[in-house]
Amino acid sequence: MFQEFLQNLFLRLKDVFLNFNFFPDIFDILLVTLLVYAVIVQLRRTQSIQVIKGIFFVVVVYGVVTLLNMPASSYLFNRLFNDIILIVIILFSAEIRQALEHMGARSFGKRLPFFSKKNEEEEIDAINSVCRACGAMSRNKVGSLILFQRETLLGDLTKQAVMINSDTTFEMLCSIFYPKAPLHDGAVIINNGKIVAARCVVPMKNDRVITENVGTRHRAALEASLNSDCVAVVTSEETGIISIAVDGTLKRGITDSELRELLGHYLLTKENEKRSKKKKKSDMITDEKHSEDENFALEEGNGNEQ
Repeated sequence: MFQEFLQNLFLRLKDVFLNFNFFPDIFDILLVTLLVYAVIVQLRRTQSIQVIKGIFFVVVVYGVVTLLNMPASSYLFNRLFNDIILIVIILFSAEIRQALEHMGARSFGKRLPFFSKKNEEEEIDAINSVCRACGAMSRNKVGSLILFQRETLLGDLTKQAVMINSDTTFEMLCSIFYPKAPLHDGAVIINNGKIVAARCVVPMKNDRVITENVGTRHRAALEASLNSDCVAVVTSEETGIISIAVDGTLKRGITDSELRELLGHYLLTKENEKRSKKKKKSDMITDEKHSEDENFALEEGNGNEQ
């Protein structure tokens, strides 16, 4: 019996090697490997492990039903597995859409100017305005959430938001996130240096596992950075610290100067990043002159409330 098994195995291996076409088969193996790796990375990134556990449990039950020869249950499971592709598409529709968006953005977005029009002069001005505003809001412990759109579109977050479409300025950001302002709740989306919308609601998953003890704004920033390639900037109204979230990773306790460098790294090309650093030196003089103004109406408002 064992000898027969070895003979059959040897014959199969011999058949595989005799019919092996080097380039097509190597390419086929590499493609399947890359697809499996991409699926694993995507599932880990979106934390869909609970769904996978559920599918594994169904497979185990199906194995038990088959071994025990249970006809009624076998019929139901056979019908279920006949439509397994459709079921997987429905279960992982959000993850599949996200993966396709990332693939399209990385493959075409940076190569075709029709799909990626970007004015980096306005982007540099927006970065400087955001850093000044976050510095002021950090000192005054004003909460804020700002999302920089990159290749992945954030149109789904603007459905119930207030569309603005204005230049990104220090005054505009401070006005939006002023605690008594009607737009201070939710996120602001910035695209190509423009404030696209305010009061944007970021949907959050209740089963998302977050190791750090953070508030709603930080959770929303992590969720937005997990579901897209955006760069999320947060100021805490409790501690006043500035944080940045990219690809589901949160970096906390950074200064406005460090924030400027990080935003330049993530949003600008190398050439414009250098120009932004040069411009930063000239802006430091302006920032010192406006340091008293950067407390703007926040302190005034607090005084008026008292």
